[in-house]
Amino acid sequence: MTIALIAHDAKKELMVQFCIAYCGILSRYNLVATGATGKTVSEATGLEIVRFLGGSQGGAQQIASRIGCDEIDLLLFFRDPLNPKPNEPDERVLLRLCDVHNIPVATNIATAEMLIHGLERGDLDWRDIIKNNN
Repeated sequence: MTIALIAHDAKKELMVQFCIAYCGILSRYNLVATGATGKTVSEATGLEIVRFLGGSQGGAQQIASRIGCDEIDLLLFFRDPLNPKPNEPDERVLLRLCDVHNIPVATNIATAEMLIHGLERGDLDWRDIIKNNN
């Protein structure tokens, strides 16, 4: 299972704190991230993270393309809806692709914690559920 991490600038510290708190769970999965988010989280946690380009340089699009190819299983995208900056990743494409491909996505800490606890309990076998219903 591969988890993608993206955080707007104002939410990077929150992403770091989240990953520190759930490092034990996250360490069991393949992690990918946009450039600065991946660097910041990796340095703070020691987690192994495949880093793509920075969000403004195409990293969000790299993650979006992997969602489209069913290579991402969960997206944690901590966004700042009150103060969006022009250089930050646009969430519309990512959220649309997650909807199209049935990828769980969290855009805030509350939802991210629900998903992480679901992973820990083994409740999130959505790929099997989708296959069984088709």
